[in-house]
Amino acid sequence: MMEGMRTIQLRRYTLVDGEYDAFVAWWQDSMPRVRPAAGFAIDFAYGLPATNEFVWAVSAEGDEGAFLALEKEYMASDARAEVFAGVPQRVAAYDIAFVGERFA
Repeated sequence: MMEGMRTIQLRRYTLVDGEYDAFVAWWQDSMPRVRPAAGFAIDFAYGLPATNEFVWAVSAEGDEGAFLALEKEYMASDARAEVFAGVPQRVAAYDIAFVGERFA
């Protein structure tokens, strides 16, 4: 792993109609606890209520391979399972990708 290298994943969600407020409340309560505890940083998060969207970025030390290995551990974790237990599906569509070069 290259020292100081971070990989950033941009996560864009279109939410289920009528679920915006519930999703945002759940996200604010859950993600700032579980993602950093799993080794990730939340770089930003924005809601777009007019279009029923939520956009956020999560990053981790290392290259994409290191990120994916960390994400695999996170996805299988008890902490993640706990925050998703009993939560209805509030995301209608996901657009998740690693970002490239920063321009500004």
